[in-house]
Amino acid sequence: MISIVTLGLAIAGQLTLYISPGSIWFACAGAVVVLIGAIWSFTLAPGEEDDHGHDHGAAQEGADASAAGSAKRALGLVGTVTAGVAASGVVIAALVLPPASLSVELAMSRADTGGVLFAGADTPTLGVADTTTFGIGEWSTVFATASRPESYDGSTVTLTGFVTPGQDADAVNLTRLVITHCVIDAQPAAVPVSLEASSYGTGQWIEVTGTVAADENGGLRVIPESVVEIDEPGDPYEY
Repeated sequence: MISIVTLGLAIAGQLTLYISPGSIWFACAGAVVVLIGAIWSFTLAPGEEDDHGHDHGAAQEGADASAAGSAKRALGLVGTVTAGVAASGVVIAALVLPPASLSVELAMSRADTGGVLFAGADTPTLGVADTTTFGIGEWSTVFATASRPESYDGSTVTLTGFVTPGQDADAVNLTRLVITHCVIDAQPAAVPVSLEASSYGTGQWIEVTGTVAADENGGLRVIPESVVEIDEPGDPYEY
């Protein structure tokens, strides 16, 4: 049942709400193998798994053997029904409840874990990197670790994320959850954006176009030229 749900989510393009794109092929391959095994198991005749290819003797044809066989069949039926109900519940829940991204509250609860370096983390610390393809994950690493922050002053950015509270009243954090393998290891990445804290509610998705600015203390933040409210994207994570 889980295999069917996995393949269904993959076909619908929603499996990335649970695992990274690079892991989809592995999950789908595993689901196919499990389905093949399940289908093959139905080709076995009932009781065939107990046929060892030898005669157990006439004594097993007595009343005791018959009673033992009945008890075994009853236990097997109970186990089958229990497993079927549990599996059906999982499938029905997956079909009825739409896939959902991780919550803003979870991102904020993990924001204080600190020390997370994302893709391209070692490049900015050595000098100026090519930032044209950077997302919030890479920029958050630049902001936290760049040894020459002034070198990024004036860099243009277009970033999409959701709003979380910033450290100052004149700034908010533009946040995105970054996944390495699956949602279990999701970690928040954030960059400060010069916006009034009351301008947008926590959790509001926005697209920010602007430039990176360095202050006299060596800190970096994004100075927005345009801010557009948007709906949560179909793929809300970075990888």
